[in-house]
Amino acid sequence: MTIVLGVDPGSRKTGYGVVRSSGNSLICADYGVINVEKQPISDRLCEIYAGIRAVLHAHQVEEFAIEQAFVGNNAQSALKLGQARGAAMVAAGRQNLQCFEYAPLEIKKAITGTASAAKEQIQYMVKMLLNLDTNPPQDAADALAVAITHLHVRDFRRLEKRHRDALHRR
Repeated sequence: MTIVLGVDPGSRKTGYGVVRSSGNSLICADYGVINVEKQPISDRLCEIYAGIRAVLHAHQVEEFAIEQAFVGNNAQSALKLGQARGAAMVAAGRQNLQCFEYAPLEIKKAITGTASAAKEQIQYMVKMLLNLDTNPPQDAADALAVAITHLHVRDFRRLEKRHRDALHRR
């Protein structure tokens, strides 16, 4: 069994999702949103760090995956997003976890089959893939999607390596 924490970073809301993989089964262990909207940025970063660290400890996470920053036209927003990502990544690094990063389009395609999926499609597919009773909040659904993407990519890379190794032995 592998336990993965997926993170959808944000300077106001950071989603997290813990997914356990056992064979071909994916099980949602936990999800939520670290809401830090009404605080100064330094306090927000401390809250994000502490929140991610608490989740890592509570679930004995083995692998950490995070969404890459989407850079739009607003440099200030991009900078704050980078800071939020950094706070989450430091929490993982303090637990000696490697950070795996996935682009938003890669996550959408892995979860829905299309890179142009809407947020609601991500929520629905996460609900279906993890057999949840209700749609998780958007930020948490995005984080769970990051964890699921990591597990799929990781498994694909393992199969690919096994295939390459078999070819080289011939």
